[in-house]
Amino acid sequence: MKDLGRIGFSEDQATLLDVATDFCQRRSPVATVRRLMEAEAGHDAAVWAELGELGWLGVAIPEAYGGSGLGLAEVVPLVEQMGRRLMAGPFVSTTLAAQALIAGGTEDQKREALPRIAAGEPATLALAELDTDWEPDAITCTATRQADGRLALSGGKVLVTDAAEARRIIASVRIDGEPALVLLTPEDLPAGALRRETVIDETRRSFALTLDGIVLDPDRRLDPDRTAAALEHIHLAANLLAAADMVGGTQACIDYTLDYLRTRTQFGKVIGSYQALKHPIVEAYTRYEQARSHLYSAAHCFNEQGTGEIAVRMAKASADVAYSFAADRAIQFHGGFGFTWDCDAQLYRRRAIWHAAQFGDAAFHRKKLARLLF
Repeated sequence: MKDLGRIGFSEDQATLLDVATDFCQRRSPVATVRRLMEAEAGHDAAVWAELGELGWLGVAIPEAYGGSGLGLAEVVPLVEQMGRRLMAGPFVSTTLAAQALIAGGTEDQKREALPRIAAGEPATLALAELDTDWEPDAITCTATRQADGRLALSGGKVLVTDAAEARRIIASVRIDGEPALVLLTPEDLPAGALRRETVIDETRRSFALTLDGIVLDPDRRLDPDRTAAALEHIHLAANLLAAADMVGGTQACIDYTLDYLRTRTQFGKVIGSYQALKHPIVEAYTRYEQARSHLYSAAHCFNEQGTGEIAVRMAKASADVAYSFAADRAIQFHGGFGFTWDCDAQLYRRRAIWHAAQFGDAAFHRKKLARLLF
């Protein structure tokens, strides 16, 4: 069995964690979250502009392309605090699209797109399909070469987050039976190509994308020789950032529940004094600490071949279980109120379900781990 006991926390991560904790608390209180859920865009454009000014969009982009030259390990504390405050916006979508270009783009594509992304242009990925099984190469959409060399796309994508605002959409297709990635812009999309989806996490903006009728020049294809590695990189990066969001949300659920347990009285006693409530909240906290340790271990060794994949899958599986448990207990401990829309625990439970459905749930990653570890 591989040695997975290593964990690191850099000075850059510590600084970004402090900044993100304060920023997200100020800019994404729960009242703002609920207000933005009703807005068309789903997020605050002013906050998005601030993220660009703070340099967060370029944290994991190399300096040669306008970024800070750090890595996904430094993005993790930012996303953790966003998840803690349910901050809405296309930050993760844009970060993952940038990672797709870094891992699989041509030099011209990277030089054209990455500086714009670092400066604040939203981008996203279109990978999931109706029959997706979370494998990176589970693709049925196609791109057919025409006589003039252009690529005619067909098929449909689902769960394309923040697509309405994205200036670039990186979609997975098959060309001559082989997986490929292509770069789309809003100008490529025919009228009606995007359709807003109703999803369980109403802080998200998710869309179905119809590729039929889209024709692209050959230079819109990302580097064919790097497609397989890019798809695997995107898959692991997405799970790492999902685990970060989930760990932050788990902490919020525990804090929210503890506030209630310390103030709600029944039969003349604070309900937090009852053993039947003490033990589950301690279990929730233990699972949270385990999940957070797995998260920062995965962030630390993300770029290490083999070990990085194992650590990321452990982090996502652990975070999935911890988040679901903490959110469930938060709802249960709030009694009848917990089952109403006004209980904030509802928002976190929905976010936990959303993440479990993206890029693999705990069972999916455990199945992968069984083959990797033994």
